[in-house]
Amino acid sequence: MIAATDFKQGMRRLASGVSIVTSLDAGAYCGLVATSVSAVSADPPPSLLVCVNRSASSHDAIRDAGIFCVSLLGDAARGVAERFAAPHLRAQRFEPLGTFRWTPLVTGAPALEGALASFDCEVAHAVPVNSHTVFIGTVKHLQLWHESLAPLVYLDGRYAALSAAGP
Repeated sequence: MIAATDFKQGMRRLASGVSIVTSLDAGAYCGLVATSVSAVSADPPPSLLVCVNRSASSHDAIRDAGIFCVSLLGDAARGVAERFAAPHLRAQRFEPLGTFRWTPLVTGAPALEGALASFDCEVAHAVPVNSHTVFIGTVKHLQLWHESLAPLVYLDGRYAALSAAGP
């Protein structure tokens, strides 16, 4: 059997895009920073998945509200990611930060204005897997905020910028 610490050490070597996953908790905004986001299908209706630890403060809100929004972060939004990753900054998560603001999309879940893109979703399936729930969402609205292709990535416990490679 592979030890959890060894598995985590191996996964630290996987570069992942950084996203903010948001929802509503009794009408109030809630959210978390995530690297476990993936497209499921582009065929209508398009869908994506997010893996959320059941101990995360937003897990039950996503499950109960049945909605979530995934905002893909660019390098310029590193401060937003750091704010969401710090439990002691929970009360400040949805305050404006520089040019970044929050706005509700079709489902009511907040999207980050200035993100690379925001996918507004309704939960289609919630699959429990060990410590996490895999939420598969049907994309109800897509907002492309700007044309930047400088995503924020997470590798070996650190944020890093990734520039689009030229031909």
